Amino acid sequence: MHLSRLHAFCALTALSCTVAAQQAPATVSLYAQGGWAESHTHTLTLGAALPWSWHKPLGSGVLSGYWDVYLSHWRYDGAGRSRLLLLGLTPTLRWTPHGGSSPWFAEAGIGATLTNHLYRTVDEEFSTAFNFASHLGVGLRWGAQRRHEVVLRLQHVSNAAIKHPNPGQNFVQLRYAVQL
Repeated sequence: MHLSRLHAFCALTALSCTVAAQQAPATVSLYAQGGWAESHTHTLTLGAALPWSWHKPLGSGVLSGYWDVYLSHWRYDGAGRSRLLLLGLTPTLRWTPHGGSSPWFAEAGIGATLTNHLYRTVDEEFSTAFNFASHLGVGLRWGAQRRHEVVLRLQHVSNAAIKHPNPGQNFVQLRYAVQL
């Protein structure tokens, strides 16, 4: 199982680095995001979406992508510590229907994270500070030049079984972003 996630991460990273530019680069977006998970885990994340400079037709829509670079603060019912900081980098693919003209979009990504210490709740613990984060999301853009967006995301964080225990954690996240 961990090899398939690692392969997917490597494939997304390679895709982002090797696709030739077809359009002028889009603008950077900054965002704030809240997240909730079991064990009374709450997150606050600040980050930036750094767009790739390509768009590809896919079905009735357009596929694009961006690097998601973020810093997240987790607060939880811990065994000992109850807070941690997480640094993450996730290559993300976004599909926008109707040839890219729809305000709606769907996205998915698999990336890597690093925490300042192990996540340990009263019920479970991670065995590594390095983990993978995968997500699926659906969002809506609005406003002048569609500069504003909200995204509802489901995210899973675990070490992909590179070491045990590997309970993983599932989050529901709500993001607000604005293009600069």
